[in-house]
Amino acid sequence: MDRCEVLIVGGGPAGSTCAWKLARAGADVVVLDRKAFPRDKICAGWVTPAVLDELRIDEAEYRRDGRTMQPITAFRTGIIGDRVVETRYDQAVSYGIRRSEFDHFLLARSGARIADPAPLKHLERDGTGWVANGTLAGRVLVGAGGHFCPVARHLGAQLGQSETVVAAQEIEFPMTDAQAADCEATGEMPELYFCDDLKGYGWVFRKGRFLNVGLGREDNHRLAEHVQSFARWLKSRRRVPQDMPEKFGGHAYLLYNHAPRPLVGDHALLVGDAAGLAYPQSGEGIRPAVESALLAADTLIAAAGDFSADRLTPYETAMVDRFGPRETASFTDRLPEGLKRFLATRMLGNRWFTRHMVIDEWFLHAKQPALVS
Repeated sequence: MDRCEVLIVGGGPAGSTCAWKLARAGADVVVLDRKAFPRDKICAGWVTPAVLDELRIDEAEYRRDGRTMQPITAFRTGIIGDRVVETRYDQAVSYGIRRSEFDHFLLARSGARIADPAPLKHLERDGTGWVANGTLAGRVLVGAGGHFCPVARHLGAQLGQSETVVAAQEIEFPMTDAQAADCEATGEMPELYFCDDLKGYGWVFRKGRFLNVGLGREDNHRLAEHVQSFARWLKSRRRVPQDMPEKFGGHAYLLYNHAPRPLVGDHALLVGDAAGLAYPQSGEGIRPAVESALLAADTLIAAAGDFSADRLTPYETAMVDRFGPRETASFTDRLPEGLKRFLATRMLGNRWFTRHMVIDEWFLHAKQPALVS
């Protein structure tokens, strides 16, 4: 039996960040992931300067060995099928990354022990903590395995039953020289196109020779049709190559205001997508994942070996302080569909609203300072 103090299930940004901070504090940490890294992870993939600060990532160091870090200095936004607005900045306000590279970098530098890749098939309590797959024992368990994290299920989450998820389909592929010449999207300017009912949006994001295209909706009815229609519209405007691959991959995640999952249990807690933390307006999950992991690590360090539920509840308090209480409905949820479409067209066509609300507030969270890690 391999024993440790903290067993983290999931090696993505949430799991590796939590492991990194705990290992720096001297904890014995093991990370278990179902796949070996680097592994494919389709994601629009951008991080703000705040995330780089929180993770203490030096841009030059990260770019070493050919990793992608695309400076973003502008955005192209609008309603699908309607006019667009371009918003430009004097400096980089975000950076495009490839998740396969980013996740591998974070896990490799975490300082944790990495278990042999394996899915978590069996989990049980023992006298001092948890045992995973009959071979790994940890005094406290951190669930960081994404939307379908088995640790969340053990803490009472009803995966796919009482949860309103965002379903997304996307693709990321390396462009040939001909495809690159046929694509008018540029790396410094990601493109965001909202559905006219405000239930989701599509995107085009060029990162070096790679292109990421996708669409996600809270209402996943006929999602594939929405995605294919969006792809045809993008081709008609030369935003993507005409011969772009047609096979999109799917995934799901929970928005913070629609996630009923518990954050804490006895000798266990959840971070990142396992806890359902994606920002409500943008669906971004990387910054909430990183920040929840840092707050979870702080809580575990302060617990000083007592990982009872009572000693872990400060994590719940810290999360509410950082992200606010979970809200079950937004203002737009209460609007009639016709009025919602009218307001969407007017607001997303307004340059001031687009810059200060859509981009600065919803996507960049520019006014929220970084957590000190």
